[in-house]
Amino acid sequence: MLLAILASMYAVYHGPDGIRLRAQRVRLLTSVFGKALQQLGYTINAEPVFDTLKISGGPRTQATIRAAALAEAVNLRYYDDGAVGVAFDELTRLNNVETLLGIFGAVPNAVDIKALAAATDLAFGGPHDRQSDYLTHPVFNTYHSETEMMRYINKLQSRDLSLTHSMIPLGSCTMKLNATAEMLPLLWPEFAALHPFVPADQAAGYQELFRRLEKWLAEITGFAAVSLQPNSGAAGEYTGMLVIRAYHMDRGEPQRTTCLIPSSAHGTNPASAAMAGFQVVVVACDEGGNVDVADLRAKAEQYKDTLGAVMVTYPSTHGVFEEGVLEIVRIVHQYGGQVYMDGANMNAQVGLTSPGYIGADVCHLNLHKTFAIPHGGGGPGVGPIGVAAHLAPYLPGHPLAAGRVGGKKAIGPVSSAPWGSASIVTISYAYIAMMGAAGLTRATQMAILNANYVAARLDPYYPVLYKGANGRVAHECILDLRHLKDVISVTDVAKRLMDFNFHAPTVAFPVHDTLMIEPTESESQAELDRFCQAMIQIREEIRAIESGAADPHDNVVVNSPHTAASVASATWERPYSREQAVFPTTWVAEWKFWPPVGRIDSVYGDRNLVCTCLPIEAYANKE
Repeated sequence: MLLAILASMYAVYHGPDGIRLRAQRVRLLTSVFGKALQQLGYTINAEPVFDTLKISGGPRTQATIRAAALAEAVNLRYYDDGAVGVAFDELTRLNNVETLLGIFGAVPNAVDIKALAAATDLAFGGPHDRQSDYLTHPVFNTYHSETEMMRYINKLQSRDLSLTHSMIPLGSCTMKLNATAEMLPLLWPEFAALHPFVPADQAAGYQELFRRLEKWLAEITGFAAVSLQPNSGAAGEYTGMLVIRAYHMDRGEPQRTTCLIPSSAHGTNPASAAMAGFQVVVVACDEGGNVDVADLRAKAEQYKDTLGAVMVTYPSTHGVFEEGVLEIVRIVHQYGGQVYMDGANMNAQVGLTSPGYIGADVCHLNLHKTFAIPHGGGGPGVGPIGVAAHLAPYLPGHPLAAGRVGGKKAIGPVSSAPWGSASIVTISYAYIAMMGAAGLTRATQMAILNANYVAARLDPYYPVLYKGANGRVAHECILDLRHLKDVISVTDVAKRLMDFNFHAPTVAFPVHDTLMIEPTESESQAELDRFCQAMIQIREEIRAIESGAADPHDNVVVNSPHTAASVASATWERPYSREQAVFPTTWVAEWKFWPPVGRIDSVYGDRNLVCTCLPIEAYANKE
């Protein structure tokens, strides 16, 4: 998402004219350099060429060119057939072209660059010249000064209820603070300006960072080895299941393709298993939200000859520590399967227990959750996996980093780059380094304490759906609103929270008509109290509907959120006051976040699909 936002803002700032101008400049530099090389006796790839040249022949060999390039701190592409590749972009300057010409053997001033530029035709001709308009929306044709762009971005930011306003209690998402000190290294050119495939000896610092982070994550998880390659939690699941599949195949048991998955699992679990070649068998959960161990045992026995794995989340998706987890591990191992642990809820484990200690064979880690990398609209996901010693040989390799990444029997790459989203793992590195072992453990304890505090305060008003044997939850809790669905919807409560300056918790997952709340360790008691007070006050507003004191169809809950435009209008025909609508508490009156829009038809898009592709007749006519 972050990369999409960056790309969109680039398009907004430059607009169609600016992007065309930059493309023409790249085309010009590429063409000039290519013509100059031809004057020197080199052969280049045939037109049409935009930004990349493949160069062969000429007075200098690949080895000579390479030595000259390294002397100038320039990296080029070196083909197996002896050719050399050069690519240009909008950051390329004229002095860079002059340096490149010197690398290829041109003496100073031997090439008249201005004359070559004047003779260059920027048009591609034929089918390669674009004829259609693009970026025609006003947003791409308005904000072309730094001041205008700054104000536009700030306007968008002001419409986003973020962690800068209040806690974001999204259950299972672990929306903890992403500290500025952790984020700063992203701006350092030593990390940010390196190409993913820069020669290894030019990225020794990155290599050391990878080694240390892998070691730390292995220690935290209790595993023997870690791969940083998967680019998301779901990619981590997929990679872990591929590693398990490779392990079974290598041992001569290709029939082990059955994967047991509890009915409470994240939706990505069965998808990842299926993509890795497993057949999913669902295991039931009991009334307490735990995996039904008896059902799991029965299915492990039933599929004993083909059992390949179980995928289990700990703590469970229901927000409790799975009481039968050790028995689950024992049963699956007894029948020849491997235990995949979903690390989505690792924020309740770090420093207190670990997947390796519990007996899991592989686990993915959401660095964009437990280890402080922003996610959602804030940044890319990172989902490394840790594995036990017997699975380490199968960790994913990469053809462009042979011998430096992956195990001795490595599966193929699962990401385009050997170490995935390398630049942003600096955030987790900084987080772990600054927190230390004691700090990480303390954070886990506080996350669990905060969740139980919220659960205890809100249980009398919204029953906590699942609790452990001791009446406690893990690092998150699920509030049950099913008994209120004839009065209001869970969405109504989520929307009303916006009037209290709060982001909604997770809605209707993993159980319909519930709210899943995860406060994380980042929130103070004062903030937790504000959230609980908001939820309690909303419950009283619901009671007013239940008792008939408030209109069942026109009340402060179902009409939420209330925008500035709605309360500033000349007329106000609601049966409650404007003040109750938008200033329900003293802290909101002191500082108000105004929702930019009210209710929308959330499912309209799902029910009214619009295809943006060409009709099939267009392809037929083209043929």
